[in-house]
Order: sequence, then structure tokens, then C-alpha cells
Amino acid sequence: MTLHEPILEGREAPHVQPTARPRTPTELQRPAFLVNFPFSYSTEVANNAWMTDVADEEREPDAKRAMTQFLSLYSFLASEGLVYLLPTPRLEDLQDLVFTANLGIVLEHLDPSPVVVSNFTSAPRRGESEVGLPFFGSMGYEVRFAPHCFEGEADLKHLHDNVYVGGYGLRSERESYEWMEREFDMEIVKVRETDPYLYHLDCTIFPLTREDTLVCTEMFEREEVAELERHTNVVDVGVDECYSGICNSVRLSNTILNGSSLHDLTAGSEDYNYEVKKNRRLEDIAVEHAMEVSYFDLGEYMKGGALLSCMVMHLNRYSYAFRLV
Repeated sequence: MTLHEPILEGREAPHVQPTARPRTPTELQRPAFLVNFPFSYSTEVANNAWMTDVADEEREPDAKRAMTQFLSLYSFLASEGLVYLLPTPRLEDLQDLVFTANLGIVLEHLDPSPVVVSNFTSAPRRGESEVGLPFFGSMGYEVRFAPHCFEGEADLKHLHDNVYVGGYGLRSERESYEWMEREFDMEIVKVRETDPYLYHLDCTIFPLTREDTLVCTEMFEREEVAELERHTNVVDVGVDECYSGICNSVRLSNTILNGSSLHDLTAGSEDYNYEVKKNRRLEDIAVEHAMEVSYFDLGEYMKGGALLSCMVMHLNRYSYAFRLV
């Protein structure tokens, strides 16, 4: 399927009606995100395949470097958008709080937009829900707690209107999406995840625009891909590119933000070559969509098995309201 094949001629991007005083960040007429400063970040408990492949002493993060890397990403996001900082109420038992994409999801197709807070499968992460529930409530959102296992917008991507794609089988349960469809008037294309190294959906699917979505079609059943193609133009990306993080991206206006530690890799090594291939592929896709790419060294967070998209939760998707081509 071509990158720009029109599939729904009458579709309009969701438009947040301007108000004199926005009730929540979701209603703001500029991008809004939620991040968490890595006060409690730790790799003490290995809770994903990337971490278990690394010896304990090798995955210990450098706290000062992790903070510097975080601030680089934070500053870039804040240059064009509103960036909320999720408080860290304690240092213990919140090793992954910095990965806010798993905290929940704002269901932007509804007005007002509710927040569904995650019900974590991963035991070291269950304390995060206790942080998220009162936080979102204090911001004026209607807050619901998922009754089944669900790990946030990292596993549930908004395509357009009331249509989402949700990954299940590793960290989130299919029953969560069936509950959301009943409760929130939404349609969710459900796809099964099977690769423990691609354990959230943001590893294999990245909505680039309201019309075009990066999808690692090799990781899904033919019927699942066909269902996706009913709702979006599928831009196919390879498994190796996903292992290198091509889909773990965030869009800010006309820029794709992506993590890359290319300069820390040995030129000519296998990892270096994979990273170069991923970066070139992402840059080609960006050019075809009138976008550009900005890279961020987030190597300290790779020690926790995470990439850039893991560190950012959307409070709105204002960047998607515009067509660039």
C-alpha cells in the first residue's frame, strides 16, 4: 500500500473546540504531554527480556547521565508544548515510573476526555497506578481504573476519530479492550503480541498521521493487518527496524522524535549497522511525509528495556490535527 493512498475521503482530524479557559491539558490548543523526572528510576528488578539479557552490574544506570538525557528530551518537548511533570511520591517500588506511556491513556475522542489508568501485569509497576489515579483526578479528569490487565497508551494507539489499535497477549488483556468498547463508545482493532522483546504495541506500531501508520506487519496475523488497513494506510517496517526502535517514536508538530545511541556504538559493528539502517529508514519515511527527525541519546533508559516513546504520555494529540502534505 502506498504511503499516501487516500482511504477515507470524508475523514476530518479531531478538532478540540477552543475555550476561553481549557478545563484540562487535553483541550489546550498546543501539544501536551506527561513525563516523570527519573528520581525513582532503577533497574533493580529485571521485568522484560531486554533486561534479563544483561548482567546486573551492566544494567545499573548512571543516575547523573540519566537525568541529563531526560532533560534533553524534556526541553525539546517543552519548546513547542505543555509538559507536565508527574510527581514522584517516594523512591522505593517505583523503578519504572519514568516510563509514563504505561501509566494510562487519555481517550481524546470523547468530550470531556476521560483517563483510563493502567492495571499492570508487571509486578514492580503496580504501585504506579496508586500515583496516577489521584494525580489525574486532581487535574479535573474523570478517572477510571482498568478492570483487566492493561499497560497504557504504550499498548493502545489512537488512529483517528473513535478508532484505536490495541495490543494484547503479553502485558495487556483483550478483555480490557472489550470493556473499553462497551464503556467509551470506541472501536479497537485488537492485535496479538507474541515477541517478548517487542512487549508493548509501541514497539511495532506508530501512528504517523491520522491517515498513515507504521506497522511491523510480519509480527501480526494477515487478518489483523487487513483489519488495520480498513482504518489506516499501513507503512510496513521490518522486525529488525523495530528491535532498533523505529516505532518507539513520538510526533511533535512536524518532527518525529526517536531515540538513538549511534554515537556510542562502534562503527562497523552489527549494532551500529542496524542502528544506521533504522535511522535511514525513519528519515526516508519522514521526508515522504514532509517531516523531519530529531534523535535523542537515551542509552541509560535502554538499560531498563525502554526507548523514547516509553517516556512520554500524550495528554492530547494536537500535532495530529494538521496535514502536512
